[in-house]
Amino acid sequence: MSDATTIRPLRAGRVTTWDYRADVVIAGYGIAGVCAAIEAARTGAEVLILERTGGWGGAAAMAGGFIYLGGGTPLQQALGFGDTPENMETFLLAALGPGVDEAKIADYCRGSVEHYNWLVACGVPFREAFWGEPGWEPPHDEGLMYSGGENAAPFNTIATPAPRGHVPRMADKRIGQKSGGYMLMKPLAETADALGVGVEYDLRITRLIVDDDDRVVGVLARRYGQQVAVRAERGVVLATGSFAYHKEMVERYAPRLIGRPAAAIEEHDGIGIRLAQALGAELAHMDATEVAFFGDPQLLARGILVNGRGQRYIPEDTYPGRIGQATLIQQDNQAYLVLDEASYEAALATETSTPFFRQPPTWVAETVAELEAEMGLPGRALQSTVECYNLHAADGEDPLLGKKPEWVRPLRGPLAAFDMRGFTAGFTLGGLRTDLDSRVLHVSGEPIAGLFAAGRCTSGLCAGGYVSGASLGDGSFYGRRAGIAAAKN
Repeated sequence: MSDATTIRPLRAGRVTTWDYRADVVIAGYGIAGVCAAIEAARTGAEVLILERTGGWGGAAAMAGGFIYLGGGTPLQQALGFGDTPENMETFLLAALGPGVDEAKIADYCRGSVEHYNWLVACGVPFREAFWGEPGWEPPHDEGLMYSGGENAAPFNTIATPAPRGHVPRMADKRIGQKSGGYMLMKPLAETADALGVGVEYDLRITRLIVDDDDRVVGVLARRYGQQVAVRAERGVVLATGSFAYHKEMVERYAPRLIGRPAAAIEEHDGIGIRLAQALGAELAHMDATEVAFFGDPQLLARGILVNGRGQRYIPEDTYPGRIGQATLIQQDNQAYLVLDEASYEAALATETSTPFFRQPPTWVAETVAELEAEMGLPGRALQSTVECYNLHAADGEDPLLGKKPEWVRPLRGPLAAFDMRGFTAGFTLGGLRTDLDSRVLHVSGEPIAGLFAAGRCTSGLCAGGYVSGASLGDGSFYGRRAGIAAAKN
């Protein structure tokens, strides 16, 4: 076993001692891993989770906690929002493509209400309250919010808008420090513990172990420099997160994120993807990225966002992640926010979920022409943009990009501009291709025997676009599928 530092699979015949055994072995104790563990245990399997850190949670426990659910969940109904699986599917096909896995989108939408009920039965709390203001997430413990631009152009003309960002109730929330993701993971971890799920911490997987038929029968790991062999009698579930912190993988597959801060955790180093690749696993949408935009949505909605040519390029009242993607991918990371004094003061008077995104203006001027010169934009570039915007805004309209009338008003008097070039960070969305039972697929299209995966190490619902809650949503949903399939394998 002298080549144990490689990622190539190890033959089981070379393992002299199995340090641990279980029916189902799960690598990663985040949202996908815990949901796989619960369902596998409920199926009657002996389950062991291997977690590389010293505790449960992963990226999920540090996230805002959005789970993208719809189709008429009890929370949606209680708050008076109508929705159907078909309506949800129409939106997701438009927002997450092109190239989405249509079967997976349909499957997820049809199972969304049941999944909500399953989470609630596991103890995940949702408060019956709606947050309708622009923002990255609710500032309090409201349980429902628009989290994907459903009520903004162009999607509000494609599908009936319905809020689907379900957020677990979290007391004393502090955005960016202590958010709803913790209250998603905590009850699920407690459920897994009550079911007798075993956990070994500080274990980092390094190789998959296969038998002579190339069936995955275990994993090789390391703990404090010592090698550990773990036998999986029925199946291995990879729930190891994205590759956002693997420099070479980002350069190879998602180069737009080079030099951008990774909106993930350092444990997301792509190990699960690479180990499965070594078995011939197929990958999908490895260039897909979610992009955060470090701007306060209350300010964005009230102003106009222009690129390096002084032109508007996206409705400013849409999902901030969509703004981030458009800015980084389509506008070469060039963005400026322009608004007048009245709009600026109105935004500052509102409550925001992201106070640390607020900053003083970079430039201020009495006229658009003066502001344009201060910003270094070509003559008349910004002036023509503001002139066109104001012409239609006088009638409360935005025919160019479709911003909702409630946020459309002419920009008058003293103005301010914010230099938002480079105000983006992101994480990767691509990964292993899996089927509806979370089986990892070989490049031939056939499942790799004994290997399952869920969460951000897989290519889930998203193929390019994103909605907040998609990662925790499909991670938990297909984590459950992985646990069931592995236990019955």
